[in-house]
Amino acid sequence: MTKAAELAKMGEVLTNSQIGGRRNIVINGAMQVAQRSTSETDVFDSNKYETLDRYYILGNNAGRATMTQTADGPSGFANCLKLACTTTDTSIAAGEFGIIQMNFEGQDLQQIKKGTSDAEKVTVSFYVKANASATYSVELEDKDNNRYNSQEFSVTTDWTRVIKTFSADTTGAFDDDNGGSLGLNFWLHAGSNFTGGTHTDDVWHTTTNQRAGDNQTSFFDSTDRTFFLTGLQMEVGSQATPFEHRSFGEELLLCQRYYEKTDNIAYHVLTRYAGDAGGRLANWQMKNVMRADPTCSTAGTFTSSGGFTGTPLFITIETDNVGLHHSGTHAVNTSAYLNGGNLIFDAEL
Repeated sequence: MTKAAELAKMGEVLTNSQIGGRRNIVINGAMQVAQRSTSETDVFDSNKYETLDRYYILGNNAGRATMTQTADGPSGFANCLKLACTTTDTSIAAGEFGIIQMNFEGQDLQQIKKGTSDAEKVTVSFYVKANASATYSVELEDKDNNRYNSQEFSVTTDWTRVIKTFSADTTGAFDDDNGGSLGLNFWLHAGSNFTGGTHTDDVWHTTTNQRAGDNQTSFFDSTDRTFFLTGLQMEVGSQATPFEHRSFGEELLLCQRYYEKTDNIAYHVLTRYAGDAGGRLANWQMKNVMRADPTCSTAGTFTSSGGFTGTPLFITIETDNVGLHHSGTHAVNTSAYLNGGNLIFDAEL
């Protein structure tokens, strides 16, 4: 890059306030956090979060894959998301799709100024590689206004950084709330319902059959197929800045706004305080204020120790704390220990 080009780039970065503060709107872009699991099979059998936090899998096809948090990456990255095809799908029906999706709250996107005359460009960058050359599509999906903008990208057997800048969209503002307003989608498989039209890179539109590129590869065309992804960044402006690394602790806390799975519980006390016999109660504080009142569940085995048996019940669920209930009839001012299992709080988009 010439000196003049470097100065021009720096000027735009300054204009778009990309120096200082947090630039990367993506959470867990370096693939550090995997609270649910580090490896899952039969991926793409349905729509769900599988392994790495914040990466939602959308699947409507006969193909299947293994998804792992893998210790691989370009220089500066210790981990990546890896998909390995285990079941092919070479007869692609019109409505089929296979997508990796990152979802964003509308209130975290207001700096993009979408739907106004001052709307900003958005630049998405990421590192990818695969077992063989392929062409896939990366898309911004405006869920509030049903608008789409996608671009094709190439994958080779070497780690490469892909940079795609998306035009500003003056139509349709993002809602300023905690709902899902934007999906950042990686199309790995698509039927004609999504490829049947004439696709043009970097055009905002409302036509479903133009969402994936004309040269779209199917990830499920061979069980040799692999796909590796890391260093995902989305930022305001037309310049891709160096990846914004955050500490593991900060990244984990950001993820816990949407999903938290505790370590094995160690001696959490539940007590019967009321004036007569009944259930024991305790309060549990989440690590972060969650996006919404979470769906609560348990995992693992709660050991029969300290007077506690069974599984705790959840009562009075709030965004930052829940009540735990040890059902049964217990004497006044008696306690029991909750020990051994896990509590799970889910407020995903």
